[in-house]
Amino acid sequence: MAGPRMTVVAALQIATGVPLAQVLAFEDEIRGASLVVLPEAVLGGYPGREPFVEYFHAAVTVPGSETTALAALASRTGATLVVGVIERDGSTLYSTAVFLDPERGLVGKHRKLVPTARERVFWGRGDGSTLPVVPTAAGLAGAAICWENHMPLLRAAMYAKGVEIWCAPTADDRDVWQASMRHIADEGRCFVISACPYESSGDDPFQGGSVIVGPLGEVLAGPLRDAAGLLTAEIDLDEIVAARKSLDVSGHYARPDVFSLTVDERPREGVIFLR
Repeated sequence: MAGPRMTVVAALQIATGVPLAQVLAFEDEIRGASLVVLPEAVLGGYPGREPFVEYFHAAVTVPGSETTALAALASRTGATLVVGVIERDGSTLYSTAVFLDPERGLVGKHRKLVPTARERVFWGRGDGSTLPVVPTAAGLAGAAICWENHMPLLRAAMYAKGVEIWCAPTADDRDVWQASMRHIADEGRCFVISACPYESSGDDPFQGGSVIVGPLGEVLAGPLRDAAGLLTAEIDLDEIVAARKSLDVSGHYARPDVFSLTVDERPREGVIFLR
Protein backbone atom coordinates (compact mmCIF):
# COMPACT_ATOMS: atom_id res chain seq x y z
CA MET A 1 0.00 0.00 0.00
CA ALA A 2 1.12 3.56 -0.68
CA GLY A 3 2.26 5.56 2.32
CA PRO A 4 0.89 8.89 3.53
CA ARG A 5 1.06 11.75 1.05
CA MET A 6 2.71 14.23 3.38
CA THR A 7 3.76 17.76 2.50
CA VAL A 8 4.28 21.14 4.16
CA VAL A 9 2.11 24.14 3.35
CA ALA A 10 2.35 27.69 4.66
CA ALA A 11 0.78 31.13 4.94
CA LEU A 12 3.09 34.15 4.84
CA GLN A 13 1.62 36.94 6.96
CA ILE A 14 3.00 40.31 5.88
CA ALA A 15 1.65 43.77 5.12
CA THR A 16 -0.16 44.88 1.99
CA GLY A 17 1.53 47.11 -0.55
CA VAL A 18 5.05 46.06 0.40
CA PRO A 19 7.98 46.42 -1.99
CA LEU A 20 8.69 43.29 -4.00
CA ALA A 21 12.05 43.02 -2.27
CA GLN A 22 10.29 42.46 1.06
CA VAL A 23 8.55 39.39 -0.32
CA LEU A 24 11.76 38.08 -1.87
CA ALA A 25 13.50 38.49 1.50
CA PHE A 26 11.49 35.54 2.89
CA GLU A 27 13.28 33.10 0.59
CA ASP A 28 14.98 31.14 3.35
CA GLU A 29 11.82 30.90 5.43
CA ILE A 30 9.62 29.50 2.66
CA ARG A 31 12.20 27.01 1.39
CA GLY A 32 10.97 23.55 2.34
CA ALA A 33 7.27 24.30 1.91
CA SER A 34 5.50 22.92 -1.15
CA LEU A 35 2.92 25.73 -1.30
CA VAL A 36 2.83 29.20 0.27
CA VAL A 37 -0.15 31.58 0.27
CA LEU A 38 0.27 35.35 0.69
CA PRO A 39 -2.44 37.89 1.61
CA GLU A 40 -4.67 39.93 -0.66
CA ALA A 41 -3.01 42.98 -2.26
CA VAL A 42 0.52 42.22 -1.06
CA LEU A 43 1.82 43.90 -4.20
CA GLY A 44 -0.07 47.09 -4.96
CA GLY A 45 -1.70 47.59 -1.57
CA TYR A 46 -5.19 47.98 -0.17
CA PRO A 47 -7.14 50.85 -1.80
CA GLY A 48 -8.00 54.26 -0.42
CA ARG A 49 -4.75 54.93 1.39
CA GLU A 50 -3.11 57.15 -1.22
CA PRO A 51 -4.12 59.21 -4.27
CA PHE A 52 -5.55 57.06 -7.02
CA VAL A 53 -2.93 57.96 -9.62
CA GLU A 54 -0.17 56.75 -7.30
CA TYR A 55 -2.17 53.64 -6.46
CA PHE A 56 -2.77 52.93 -10.15
CA HIS A 57 0.92 53.11 -11.00
CA ALA A 58 1.82 50.86 -8.05
CA ALA A 59 -0.26 48.03 -9.54
CA VAL A 60 1.39 45.23 -11.52
CA THR A 61 0.78 43.67 -14.91
CA VAL A 62 0.20 39.93 -15.21
CA PRO A 63 2.48 38.71 -16.65
CA GLY A 64 5.12 41.32 -15.91
CA SER A 65 8.42 41.93 -14.19
CA GLU A 66 6.95 41.28 -10.74
CA THR A 67 5.51 37.89 -11.66
CA THR A 68 8.83 37.01 -13.32
CA ALA A 69 10.63 37.77 -10.06
CA LEU A 70 8.08 35.77 -8.06
CA ALA A 71 8.43 32.85 -10.47
CA ALA A 72 12.19 32.94 -9.90
CA LEU A 73 11.56 32.87 -6.15
CA ALA A 74 9.31 29.84 -6.60
CA SER A 75 12.03 28.14 -8.65
CA ARG A 76 14.75 28.80 -6.07
CA THR A 77 12.67 27.59 -3.14
CA GLY A 78 10.71 24.77 -4.79
CA ALA A 79 7.46 26.22 -3.46
CA THR A 80 4.35 27.07 -5.43
CA LEU A 81 3.39 30.64 -4.51
CA VAL A 82 -0.16 32.00 -4.43
CA VAL A 83 0.18 35.77 -4.15
CA GLY A 84 -2.44 38.50 -3.86
CA VAL A 85 -1.61 41.40 -6.18
CA ILE A 86 -3.35 44.45 -7.56
CA GLU A 87 -3.38 43.82 -11.29
CA ARG A 88 -3.49 46.62 -13.84
CA ASP A 89 -5.11 45.79 -17.17
CA GLY A 90 -5.59 48.82 -19.38
CA SER A 91 -7.17 51.45 -17.15
CA THR A 92 -8.84 48.99 -14.75
CA LEU A 93 -7.46 47.46 -11.57
CA TYR A 94 -8.30 44.02 -10.22
CA SER A 95 -7.64 42.20 -6.97
CA THR A 96 -5.94 39.10 -8.32
CA ALA A 97 -4.31 35.96 -7.00
CA VAL A 98 -1.43 34.71 -9.15
CA PHE A 99 -0.09 31.15 -9.12
CA LEU A 100 3.68 30.71 -9.55
CA ASP A 101 4.99 27.18 -10.14
CA PRO A 102 8.62 26.23 -9.36
CA GLU A 103 9.12 24.75 -12.82
CA ARG A 104 6.52 26.39 -15.06
CA GLY A 105 6.45 29.92 -13.70
CA LEU A 106 3.15 31.83 -13.94
CA VAL A 107 0.54 29.09 -14.42
CA GLY A 108 -2.70 30.86 -13.57
CA LYS A 109 -4.51 33.78 -12.04
CA HIS A 110 -7.84 34.42 -10.40
CA ARG A 111 -9.50 37.82 -10.45
CA LYS A 112 -11.82 38.62 -7.56
CA LEU A 113 -15.38 38.32 -8.84
CA VAL A 114 -17.00 40.89 -6.55
CA PRO A 115 -15.08 43.69 -4.82
CA THR A 116 -16.50 44.53 -1.41
CA ALA A 117 -17.81 47.91 -0.20
CA ARG A 118 -15.28 50.69 -0.91
CA GLU A 119 -13.20 48.30 -3.04
CA ARG A 120 -15.81 48.76 -5.79
CA VAL A 121 -14.65 52.35 -6.26
CA PHE A 122 -11.18 51.12 -7.18
CA TRP A 123 -11.40 47.58 -8.57
CA GLY A 124 -13.15 45.95 -11.50
CA ARG A 125 -14.94 42.61 -11.36
CA GLY A 126 -13.42 39.39 -12.62
CA ASP A 127 -15.28 36.92 -14.82
CA GLY A 128 -15.56 33.16 -15.09
CA SER A 129 -12.47 32.82 -17.25
CA THR A 130 -10.13 33.04 -14.25
CA LEU A 131 -11.33 30.25 -11.99
CA PRO A 132 -8.38 27.86 -12.23
CA VAL A 133 -7.58 24.80 -10.19
CA VAL A 134 -3.81 24.37 -10.46
CA PRO A 135 -1.87 21.12 -9.92
CA THR A 136 0.85 21.63 -7.31
CA ALA A 137 3.10 19.41 -5.22
CA ALA A 138 0.65 20.00 -2.37
CA GLY A 139 -2.42 18.98 -4.38
CA LEU A 140 -4.97 20.69 -6.61
CA ALA A 141 -5.02 24.35 -5.54
CA GLY A 142 -7.66 26.99 -6.16
CA ALA A 143 -8.17 30.48 -4.78
CA ALA A 144 -11.00 32.62 -3.48
CA ILE A 145 -10.12 36.14 -2.37
CA CYS A 146 -11.46 37.62 0.87
CA TRP A 147 -15.27 37.85 0.90
CA GLU A 148 -15.61 35.74 -2.25
CA ASN A 149 -15.28 32.94 0.26
CA HIS A 150 -18.84 33.80 1.37
CA MET A 151 -20.26 33.11 -2.13
CA PRO A 152 -21.92 29.65 -1.94
CA LEU A 153 -22.07 29.13 -5.70
CA LEU A 154 -18.41 29.99 -6.15
CA ARG A 155 -17.57 27.46 -3.48
CA ALA A 156 -19.74 24.86 -5.21
CA ALA A 157 -17.93 25.48 -8.50
CA MET A 158 -14.51 25.09 -6.92
CA TYR A 159 -15.54 21.95 -5.06
CA ALA A 160 -16.75 20.48 -8.35
CA LYS A 161 -13.30 21.13 -9.83
CA GLY A 162 -11.82 18.89 -7.15
CA VAL A 163 -9.94 21.54 -5.17
CA GLU A 164 -7.79 20.01 -2.45
CA ILE A 165 -5.89 23.08 -1.25
CA TRP A 166 -8.21 26.05 -0.82
CA CYS A 167 -6.14 29.24 -0.89
CA ALA A 168 -7.76 32.27 0.70
CA PRO A 169 -5.76 35.50 0.39
CA THR A 170 -7.72 37.97 2.49
CA ALA A 171 -7.79 41.33 4.25
CA ASP A 172 -10.37 40.17 6.82
CA ASP A 173 -8.78 40.04 10.27
CA ARG A 174 -12.01 39.55 12.26
CA ASP A 175 -12.47 36.61 14.62
CA VAL A 176 -15.47 35.41 12.63
CA TRP A 177 -13.20 34.84 9.62
CA GLN A 178 -11.79 31.83 11.43
CA ALA A 179 -15.27 30.31 11.51
CA SER A 180 -15.63 30.82 7.76
CA MET A 181 -12.32 29.11 7.04
CA ARG A 182 -13.19 26.16 9.25
CA HIS A 183 -16.60 25.86 7.60
CA ILE A 184 -15.14 25.82 4.07
CA ALA A 185 -12.59 23.18 5.04
CA ASP A 186 -15.32 21.02 6.57
CA GLU A 187 -17.83 21.63 3.78
CA GLY A 188 -15.38 21.06 0.93
CA ARG A 189 -13.36 18.39 2.72
CA CYS A 190 -10.20 20.24 1.73
CA PHE A 191 -7.25 21.93 3.36
CA VAL A 192 -7.66 25.69 3.71
CA ILE A 193 -4.77 28.15 3.88
CA SER A 194 -5.83 31.70 4.68
CA ALA A 195 -3.21 34.47 4.60
CA CYS A 196 -4.13 37.81 6.18
CA PRO A 197 -2.03 40.98 6.36
CA TYR A 198 -0.36 42.24 9.49
CA GLU A 199 0.22 45.99 9.76
CA SER A 200 0.72 47.65 13.14
CA SER A 201 0.66 51.28 12.04
CA GLY A 202 -1.48 53.60 9.95
CA ASP A 203 -5.15 54.56 9.99
CA ASP A 204 -6.32 51.13 8.84
CA PRO A 205 -4.09 48.51 10.51
CA PHE A 206 -4.50 44.76 10.05
CA GLN A 207 -4.04 42.42 13.01
CA GLY A 208 -3.35 39.26 11.04
CA GLY A 209 -5.16 36.00 11.68
CA SER A 210 -3.61 33.70 9.09
CA VAL A 211 -4.70 30.12 9.65
CA ILE A 212 -4.34 26.60 8.21
CA VAL A 213 -7.29 24.23 8.57
CA GLY A 214 -7.71 20.50 7.94
CA PRO A 215 -10.49 18.78 5.95
CA LEU A 216 -12.67 18.18 9.01
CA GLY A 217 -12.51 21.82 10.07
CA GLU A 218 -9.76 21.33 12.63
CA VAL A 219 -7.24 24.17 13.02
CA LEU A 220 -3.76 22.87 12.20
CA ALA A 221 -1.83 26.11 12.69
CA GLY A 222 -2.68 29.61 13.85
CA PRO A 223 -4.38 31.92 13.90
CA LEU A 224 -1.24 34.04 13.86
CA ARG A 225 -1.98 37.49 15.28
CA ASP A 226 -0.13 40.70 16.03
CA ALA A 227 3.06 39.70 14.19
CA ALA A 228 4.43 39.11 10.73
CA GLY A 229 5.76 35.66 9.98
CA LEU A 230 5.40 32.30 8.29
CA LEU A 231 2.75 29.88 9.53
CA THR A 232 3.33 26.24 8.53
CA ALA A 233 1.62 22.88 8.83
CA GLU A 234 2.41 19.38 7.64
CA ILE A 235 -0.56 17.86 5.87
CA ASP A 236 -1.51 14.44 4.54
CA LEU A 237 -3.63 14.50 1.37
CA ASP A 238 -5.06 11.09 2.20
CA GLU A 239 -7.00 12.81 4.97
CA ILE A 240 -9.11 14.32 2.17
CA VAL A 241 -9.86 10.85 0.82
CA ALA A 242 -10.95 9.68 4.26
CA ALA A 243 -13.01 12.81 4.94
CA ARG A 244 -14.88 12.64 1.63
CA LYS A 245 -16.06 9.12 2.39
CA SER A 246 -18.85 10.67 4.44
CA LEU A 247 -19.30 13.99 2.60
CA ASP A 248 -18.55 14.81 -1.04
CA VAL A 249 -20.72 17.81 -1.87
CA SER A 250 -20.18 17.53 -5.62
CA GLY A 251 -20.32 13.72 -5.66
CA HIS A 252 -22.28 11.26 -3.56
CA TYR A 253 -23.71 14.03 -1.34
CA ALA A 254 -24.99 16.05 -4.32
CA ARG A 255 -28.56 16.06 -5.64
CA PRO A 256 -28.27 17.04 -9.32
CA ASP A 257 -31.85 15.90 -9.85
CA VAL A 258 -32.94 18.74 -7.51
CA PHE A 259 -30.24 21.41 -7.82
CA SER A 260 -28.08 22.54 -10.73
CA LEU A 261 -25.34 25.11 -11.22
CA THR A 262 -24.12 26.55 -14.52
CA VAL A 263 -20.69 28.21 -14.57
CA ASP A 264 -19.92 30.48 -17.52
CA GLU A 265 -16.15 30.42 -18.00
CA ARG A 266 -16.08 32.57 -21.13
CA PRO A 267 -14.08 35.82 -20.98
CA ARG A 268 -16.37 38.85 -20.75
CA GLU A 269 -14.58 41.67 -22.54
CA GLY A 270 -16.04 45.16 -22.51
CA VAL A 271 -15.96 45.27 -26.30
CA ILE A 272 -16.19 42.36 -28.74
CA PHE A 273 -15.15 42.82 -32.39
CA LEU A 274 -16.83 40.51 -34.87
CA ARG A 275 -15.13 39.98 -38.21
